[in-house]
Amino acid sequence: MTQGPTRRKPAVRSAANTGLIYAICSYGIWGFLPLYFLLLAPTGAFEIVAWRVLFSLVFCGVLILATRAWRPLVAALRTPRVVWTMGLAGVLIFINWQTFILAALSGHVVETALGYFINPIITVLLGVLVLHERLRAAQWAAVVISFIAVIVLSVGYGTVPWISLILAFSFGLYGLIKKRVGGHLDALTGLTLETMWLAPIAIVQLVVVSLLTGLTFGTVSPLHTVALIGSGVITAVPLLFFAAASRRLPLSTLGLVQYLAPVLQLIVGVVVLQEPMPPERWLGFGLVWVALIVLTVDMIVAGRSQRRLLTDLV
Repeated sequence: MTQGPTRRKPAVRSAANTGLIYAICSYGIWGFLPLYFLLLAPTGAFEIVAWRVLFSLVFCGVLILATRAWRPLVAALRTPRVVWTMGLAGVLIFINWQTFILAALSGHVVETALGYFINPIITVLLGVLVLHERLRAAQWAAVVISFIAVIVLSVGYGTVPWISLILAFSFGLYGLIKKRVGGHLDALTGLTLETMWLAPIAIVQLVVVSLLTGLTFGTVSPLHTVALIGSGVITAVPLLFFAAASRRLPLSTLGLVQYLAPVLQLIVGVVVLQEPMPPERWLGFGLVWVALIVLTVDMIVAGRSQRRLLTDLV
């Protein structure tokens, strides 16, 4: 009888270690994505996003056929509410992708990093505005500090950091929709549905690009063509890694690892691409990091309190 828990502990620890590897791989890929898209030059942002959508759909289709995982997709397609909701999620992630790639190709990688740094705080704010959740004092403090940070950064940039805010709000709303309605879908089925909705938009976008500037696909080099095709793979793989990590890791651990992506993006922007970082911009980022520390500590404390309460009830 006493051997049961002892045997389970190594298994739980092994699952957590595997989950951590999946999470690091997922957020690591997202962190270096700006460099990947920069390597696709001379292809423009609108063409890249269109191919990203179409090749993501192709890659998902191949995976579904290879793993015979079509039952969840068929079940989802038979549920109109899920189909329409994933269509809305697709539009939001399309806006996110388009903004991200436009920013990366125009020398604003640091702003993309800021967007994903403030995303957890925007998610908390959306909980209040959309779900009418009550915030704890520490969460309100994090929101207020972030608001001050945006003001400081607006002064530093000379304008509101729209790129960061669009990325944060689009991804925050995307996560909210996925959580409320599409959360029961696995990552592969969800991405397949989203890209199915976006495929017509991507095709129209390619037609417009071909008429205005001409397409670069297949005209630069074989390696460039493979890299464009790979944009679909590099979209789906981190999502699948993230899904695997979320099944094995506690939410608190996953919440901490998520900061790896914007940290890497900040390093890429400042160190690799030499984007300017004047003092007021560092001050704004510093305030955001203070807000994230407050939010993270509050999340850990609240999680421990809930576990303690459940233990007492049992």
